Amino acid sequence: MDWLGPDEWQAVALSLRVSFWATLAGLPPGIFIAYALARWSFPGRQVLNGLVHLPLILPPVVTGYLLLLTFGTRGPVGSLLQEIGIVFAFRWTGAALACGIMAFPLLVRAIRLSIEAVDPKLEQAAATLGASRPWVFASVTLPLILPGIIAGAILAFAKAMGEFGATITFVSNIPGETQTLPTAIYGFLQVPGGEGPAMRLVLVSVAVAMTALFLSEIIARRIARRVGGA
Repeated sequence: MDWLGPDEWQAVALSLRVSFWATLAGLPPGIFIAYALARWSFPGRQVLNGLVHLPLILPPVVTGYLLLLTFGTRGPVGSLLQEIGIVFAFRWTGAALACGIMAFPLLVRAIRLSIEAVDPKLEQAAATLGASRPWVFASVTLPLILPGIIAGAILAFAKAMGEFGATITFVSNIPGETQTLPTAIYGFLQVPGGEGPAMRLVLVSVAVAMTALFLSEIIARRIARRVGGA
């Protein structure tokens, strides 16, 4: 891919890095929350469901601004984290945080649908044999929902790769530090002669998105066949 220049490669590499860590960090809480929403009844369940999906409804700029107010160096959380050397604002870690939050609803939804597709009687049967709840999840539920977890992770990764509004609001557009694919495209379009590099990055973005959708569709079909044959 010699047709990508150094600045463009830098944006692609940073986007891959940010999206990877955004997805990886979101998996443990995503699985837990998806399981809670799919299997448990508790006060505030609908509130939790609404909060999880709120980034899909709010304008991304609003999400980014709320992150800046909360995790900025003067924010209630950001100021405390700064004392122990953790800074999110205007850092690539902040880009990963913003992308992770925007992608989180897609991750949770895919995993929740997979859990709901598993017959609860299978879990109940394992529990009646004396297995603890964590062991039932690890030995029965987790293997059955693994394709859904992978599909959700792929969709979350693709969403993180394409996130713009929350990222640029929270961490700005700093080359080499926070300039991801979407913000790089925006930056190139602001300068004369930047249409060529912007178009090349657009093609990369489309290729990544189409690949993610293709893989998630294949995995979704495998889930349907597995559940149907159960």
